[in-house]
Amino acid sequence: MSSSPAVATDPAALRRGEPGFRPVAVGLFFAGFTTFALLYATQPLLPALVAAYDTTPGTASLSVSVTTAALALGVIPASALSERWGRRPVMVWSLTAAVVLGLAAAVAPGLELLLVLRALEGLALAGLPAVGMAYLADEVHGEHLGAAMGLYIAGNSVGGFGGRLVVSAVADLTGSWRWALAGVALLSAACLAAFAAVLPRSRRFRPAPVGRRALLGEVRAHLADPVLRRLFAVGLLVMGVFVCAYNYVTFLLLGPPFRLPALLVGAVFVLYALGTATSTRAGRLADRLGTRTVLLGAVAVAALGAAATLTSWLAVVVASLALLTVGFFAAHTVASAQVGRRAAHGRAVASGLYLGAYYVGSSVGGTLGGIAYGLAGWPATVGFMVALLGLAAVVAVPVGR
Repeated sequence: MSSSPAVATDPAALRRGEPGFRPVAVGLFFAGFTTFALLYATQPLLPALVAAYDTTPGTASLSVSVTTAALALGVIPASALSERWGRRPVMVWSLTAAVVLGLAAAVAPGLELLLVLRALEGLALAGLPAVGMAYLADEVHGEHLGAAMGLYIAGNSVGGFGGRLVVSAVADLTGSWRWALAGVALLSAACLAAFAAVLPRSRRFRPAPVGRRALLGEVRAHLADPVLRRLFAVGLLVMGVFVCAYNYVTFLLLGPPFRLPALLVGAVFVLYALGTATSTRAGRLADRLGTRTVLLGAVAVAALGAAATLTSWLAVVVASLALLTVGFFAAHTVASAQVGRRAAHGRAVASGLYLGAYYVGSSVGGTLGGIAYGLAGWPATVGFMVALLGLAAVVAVPVGR
């Protein structure tokens, strides 16, 4: 019914410090970088898309939302394919397709085709997040899974700010959002080559094709687990907040009272670098202190950061956004690692359910945040984010150690 990789407590599983651990961690770091660089490539370009197509911020944000929604729809089928074809091949082919579609999006003649290509790009990227998490859960010893997952998510954070910096810089230098999208797609192609060269083949995975009935059985089994349901909900809520914040803070900083130039606004995405250190440390901390303690602390930090952006002092806004970023990456690292531990079987499907919820949160949070921004500006957006984080804290309380 499910895949039959050896459990993560098997002595053959990799431990931190062993020779095989580093190629796995570095390879998945490149995968995380490429995924986030492509997935959110249009986020710094939303003001440019508003101007180019004479549309609203909410409509322009669909270039992000349709991508994450398609990814959410694709994670379970991609997870099932990885049970048949193996983790590594699915990840390599998924990234290859995503890079090609990213280049195609750069030359799309109209907004409608751009959105279609972005949706297809999200569907292609679905082969990365859940399968990458399952690969780590297969190969890495349970005692060191938090640290390994932290390195993978650190790649997400570096891709997040690196991709956005490339997009912002190229757009500023060329005056063209099209060249900006092409630039980040070419950078992603280089990272894809590094990923394919470094990541070793699975040592502990054994193919176990999952039929439709068996797949639905695994989905039902995971959804019947109350702890997994809560972890899925936490991922949905914190990701909704994170995408909402970075979608609309660009409009806040471009407008009064700040009126920053576009290149400086793009530099705000450097805050993603905080996710690199946060992810690895949060994973190790949760290995020692337990999931619930670190998860609740992370949500509280994110809520404080969101609320503190309600100021006219630029330095405070940036520092507060940094707090929100730290809280998000810590919460995501801890929740995703716990999903891998909790799922005794069908890890790719469990990871797919988590990431499906996570990216549904991205799409819904980004879209509803735009509605709030259109109705009452940044204060309404902040209120929306704080409400989601409060709900995340309530959901996380019964998760357990």
